[in-house]
Amino acid sequence: MPKILIVGGGYAGFYTAWKLEKWLRAGEAEVTVVDPLPYMTYQPFLPEVAAGSIEPRHAVVGIRRHLKKTRVIAGKVTGISHASKTATIASNAGDTWEEEYDQIVVTAGSVSRTFPIPGVADEAIGLKTIEEATAIRDRILVNFDKAAQMAPGPERDRLLTVVVVGGGFAGIEVFAELRSFVSALISSYPEIDFDDTHFHLIEAMGRIMPEVSLKTSLWVIDNLAKRGAQIHLDTQLKSAVGGVVELSTGESFESDLIIWTAGVMASPMLKGTDLPIEERGRLRVRADLRVEGDDGIVEGAWGAGDVSAVPDLTGGGVGGFCVPNAQHAVRQGKLLAKNIVASLRGEGVKEYFHKNMGAVAGLGLGVGVFQSGKLAIKGLPAWFAHRGYHGLAMPSWERKLRVIWGWVNNFFLGRDNVSLEARVHPRAVFEEFASRPRPAAPAAAPVPPTAAPAAAEKPANPQLPGSHSSEPAATAEVNGVAATDSAPEAPKAKATKPRTKAPVKAPAGE
Repeated sequence: MPKILIVGGGYAGFYTAWKLEKWLRAGEAEVTVVDPLPYMTYQPFLPEVAAGSIEPRHAVVGIRRHLKKTRVIAGKVTGISHASKTATIASNAGDTWEEEYDQIVVTAGSVSRTFPIPGVADEAIGLKTIEEATAIRDRILVNFDKAAQMAPGPERDRLLTVVVVGGGFAGIEVFAELRSFVSALISSYPEIDFDDTHFHLIEAMGRIMPEVSLKTSLWVIDNLAKRGAQIHLDTQLKSAVGGVVELSTGESFESDLIIWTAGVMASPMLKGTDLPIEERGRLRVRADLRVEGDDGIVEGAWGAGDVSAVPDLTGGGVGGFCVPNAQHAVRQGKLLAKNIVASLRGEGVKEYFHKNMGAVAGLGLGVGVFQSGKLAIKGLPAWFAHRGYHGLAMPSWERKLRVIWGWVNNFFLGRDNVSLEARVHPRAVFEEFASRPRPAAPAAAPVPPTAAPAAAEKPANPQLPGSHSSEPAATAEVNGVAATDSAPEAPKAKATKPRTKAPVKAPAGE
């Protein structure tokens, strides 16, 4: 059977494998997915996970649970030699081997794109993974617990200040969701007032959310300003060393939570391949998702999602390519599966064409924004549209029901605002109180033979005065060394010379 190797289990990779299981006939091909994580993350839900509106496990899709016919390898592809059609795989168990394939699908996704700004690598956190979103939520809750016990001052302000860098959809959504989250938390902390919390969003451009109209973006800024959040436009982050945020405008303040959402870049794993890459580090592909080099189509190689430069045939993409978002990745994955099946059967492949129907964003509980052409919807109706769209877009009915049921629970019961930050070091308490073996006693130093007393001079075990017991003295072990609980020695008797009798004289004459 032809072997199909899918590199990455994100949107594009998961949907490609999912649909191949549906459309391939039995025995037509063998499909393998390689990813170090056992799940696909639905990234549009990360802002709500960070704000406690969605449970973390509900925002991911288990790969093995939903890919029943696919071989799944927990590991990373560290190199691809398409000339020999082999991929180097490093498994999570530590093994490394060469995997042969006939068709390769590169859907390795993207990572956070950062710049060499002092302090960012040490102080900031991204928003690309479920672990990052959960850590943000826990950090806010822990900081509130600390700040509630402090008197007003710089350290307290630092704990209650949130900074988001990047004014795209991801940045605005997490910024607004966290503002809503913190506003709700204040009712549980009488020691903290609304004015004690500070929110700053830093955007280098002169506007936010380029996917919506300027008028809609200005409404978002005004709405956030009324909720106590500040947006710095035409402003760059100059330094974040030690949590001290320094801006290009000269402003400076401290923050214990700096979230970086200023763009993404293609997965660096492409550098370990012989596949063609364009100037921004993305895989070069045609509109039909086949990889294309300088000499034409690269047979047996496909690409989709954030890692690939897919031409946008609608003309609406940035630089002529599809923007890296979930909307494109999901649809490209579905088309990619169809094209692979068509290729195996000798049929024609189709080009990817998707006209953006609009953009929708959640801005906290009860607030949203929707833009489609000139039509703009704001507030509560847009919030319902946001939840409706993404709730139905979540893969599989099992995942849809978990997310929607969680929203229903939160409506009646409220958010479950409990930090689980201690999970990062789960053995800490156990280790603190666990009993350990006592260290072995040091060996006694040998006594030089010249200093040893003569055996005849060694005193016998004495008895306590007045005691008639003939039992030996009791011994106990202290710190691994035997100690004798003996009675004090009796004073030695004074030595006396034996007296000799005088000789008896014999009678005279005898």
